[in-house]
Amino acid sequence: MAVMITDECINCDACAPECPVAAIIDDGNEKNPYEGERFYVKPESCVECVGHADAPRCAEACPTEGSIVWDMPFTTDFNDYYAEGNESGTYKIREHKKKGLMLPEVKAQPFMEEIGMDLRESHANVEF
Repeated sequence: MAVMITDECINCDACAPECPVAAIIDDGNEKNPYEGERFYVKPESCVECVGHADAPRCAEACPTEGSIVWDMPFTTDFNDYYAEGNESGTYKIREHKKKGLMLPEVKAQPFMEEIGMDLRESHANVEF
């Protein structure tokens, strides 16, 4: 995942059209664990715009400070983090018919390596 939408989100839809991999779903989508509350970034799809832009496009488009923050990389090092988050309802990771839950051990995603772990752990604002 690497980016997360917080409860500061005002559901304006500025972020979703900017995502180059369609990782952002709206507040009315049944695949969103925060359905009816705010938009959601699918961690198994988000690539932090690596290979698409110099910074996450969603954060550049978002008019609300604090809505889009850093999260942990979607890599095998954080497989347990995402598995536990899925069980607790923080995430709603897609389940593939043959591959099972699409955790990082199944398919890791690229991430911006220059973003420090301290920023990710504290869910700091994505700044560009």
